[in-house]
Amino acid sequence: MFTGIVEELGEVVAVEELGDASRFRLRGPVVTEGAKHGDSIAVNGVCLTVVDHEGDEFTADVMAETLNRSSLGALRAGSRVNLERPTAVGARLGGHIVQGHVDGTGSIVERKTSENWEIVKISLPADLTRYVVEKGSITVDGVSLTVVDAGPDYFTISLIPTTLALTTLGIKEAGDPVNLEVDVIAKYVERLLTAGAAK
Repeated sequence: MFTGIVEELGEVVAVEELGDASRFRLRGPVVTEGAKHGDSIAVNGVCLTVVDHEGDEFTADVMAETLNRSSLGALRAGSRVNLERPTAVGARLGGHIVQGHVDGTGSIVERKTSENWEIVKISLPADLTRYVVEKGSITVDGVSLTVVDAGPDYFTISLIPTTLALTTLGIKEAGDPVNLEVDVIAKYVERLLTAGAAK
């Protein structure tokens, strides 16, 4: 379980194609501190399992399902990535409940820069629109954010200078893909209401 509070801006060192999967080698001195085989690390909002680590680098295998459902397949050596370790039980929940299970991808539509913040418009897949509400929570590339405006096929977010400086959202351009994870509570509520209505 994650909170969407990115710990560091890491880097893809290498990508090895394995047919129906890929093996990523990533650099992140903060998230690799004390890391061991089997640990989880979120990479751009995708929960990956540490296969091995040495120094400030770790490797993770990414299966076809993850490559198809997320934007990780577009990463190359040199790509910057948001990294976060799982939250410890009893720790502060600084963002919101994030599973690291990407629901789909959107893309940056446009950016509007202001003196102290930036408004970013992101396209939204049709099957996710019902989960996105104004002032609700959404995870974009692993970053916990508040929805400013929820449209029929898009949403907007407002980014403060800290988020722009410390995450990939500061360097993404129009057309770039982003991973989206909607609020899991909304999905459970929908499931419960649907199951109740069917009785």
